[in-house]
Amino acid sequence: MTIYQNLIAGEWTGADAVENINPSDTKEVVGLYASGSAADTKNAIAAAKAAFPAWSRSGIWERHVILKKAGDEIMARKDELGALLAREEGKTLPEAIGETIRASQIFEFFAGEALRLAGEVVPSVRPNIGVEITREPLGVIGIITPWNFPIAIPAWKIAPALCYGNTVVFKPAELVPGCSWAIVDILNRAGLPKGVLNLVMGKGSVVGQTMLDSPDLAGITFTGSVGTGKRVAVSSIEHNRKIQLEMGGKNPMVILDDADLNVAVEAAANSAFFSTGQRCTASSRLIVTEGIHDRFVAAMTERLKSLNVDHALKTGTHIGPVVDERQLKTDIDYIEIGRQEGAKLAFGGELISRDTPGFYLQPTLFTEATNQMRISREEIFGPVASVIRVRDYDEALAVANDTPFGLSSGIATTSLKHATHFKRNAEAGMVMVNLPTAGVDFHVPFGGRKGSSYGSREQGKYAAEFFTVVKTAYTLA
Repeated sequence: MTIYQNLIAGEWTGADAVENINPSDTKEVVGLYASGSAADTKNAIAAAKAAFPAWSRSGIWERHVILKKAGDEIMARKDELGALLAREEGKTLPEAIGETIRASQIFEFFAGEALRLAGEVVPSVRPNIGVEITREPLGVIGIITPWNFPIAIPAWKIAPALCYGNTVVFKPAELVPGCSWAIVDILNRAGLPKGVLNLVMGKGSVVGQTMLDSPDLAGITFTGSVGTGKRVAVSSIEHNRKIQLEMGGKNPMVILDDADLNVAVEAAANSAFFSTGQRCTASSRLIVTEGIHDRFVAAMTERLKSLNVDHALKTGTHIGPVVDERQLKTDIDYIEIGRQEGAKLAFGGELISRDTPGFYLQPTLFTEATNQMRISREEIFGPVASVIRVRDYDEALAVANDTPFGLSSGIATTSLKHATHFKRNAEAGMVMVNLPTAGVDFHVPFGGRKGSSYGSREQGKYAAEFFTVVKTAYTLA
């Protein structure tokens, strides 16, 4: 089987490889992907550093053309790349194709942004002096991405990094190297100069740690666990390095008495269980007021019965497998913790057998939960959600905000008063009204508050805040 190699200084390299296993069918090896060493990582950083002076001064049309080519090819290959994504991560094929389209749109957006680079010319308070304010590339950027969005998250980090003239060392999650390799291959063939984009697949303890230890990375943009994010932050202080961290959530979906029940159930089901609940924006806390509580639980239970858990590529599958055995064990452990804490298992919680061996788990719904239970405080990152009963809107808002996280927050209501108040007072970076908490546009900022995020926002024009530095220049007329 062909080994998909790392890209370092414009050359494909690497003989040591690991198997990429399909979670829908653990007998299938998706491919063999290189596992980089510390030396490989250092070489990649050196290559990016050497390439930075020329790329940082490259023309905006050159950057535009390369990013546009990448976006066009991703879109043209959306079915192929979507199938690859579904095979390596377990997301259903429609979701995987949708994510691939989003990656294409991200590259298209930043291809346009490359042509919209601008500064300011302002008058000085002193006579005969002009002031120019411009943005310049940050430098060599380390990019570390998670496994749950294996093509969209790399896209929304790599595209702006290149758009604004930075060079990149990219480490994808070990579980999902396929989509990352494909993106790098597409960009490499689109005409990127050698060393501008370097791919080093491998273990976080080796590749990731070498990146953290390097004084030559001007910035690291990271999406992943809270624990690893804190390590990125601590290690970066020593090097005076700019950091951008996205670290998860325990997102609430509030259901008020006046909500349209069908809208509420669909928003909650999508938020909590689609993509197997493996989204940092997933709603695992369903906060429901007393007047609608019983009807909501009954309707939600019926909706869960209608969801088909099966092979990600199979037509009619609503929920694919959990990504791997380790995550499946985490999910099962939390289901047992919920039982021990006194929550009622209203639906699911059982392993499922299908035609192919895989990590299949029923969507799991707890009721009679409290906001102080571990299943309501800690991020599970699986198809597990808890219903928390509250008296009214005021208590619902208080419970929604009572969390160490603050990424996304949702409400189902027909009240303009409550919707408006919730948008203003929800302690989250993103708020959804009568919509799932998961699912955001590619051209607007993404990010949270509290323990969910640190640093400037991702995506849209706000990406410039991280990937550039501001320069102020004065000229005597």
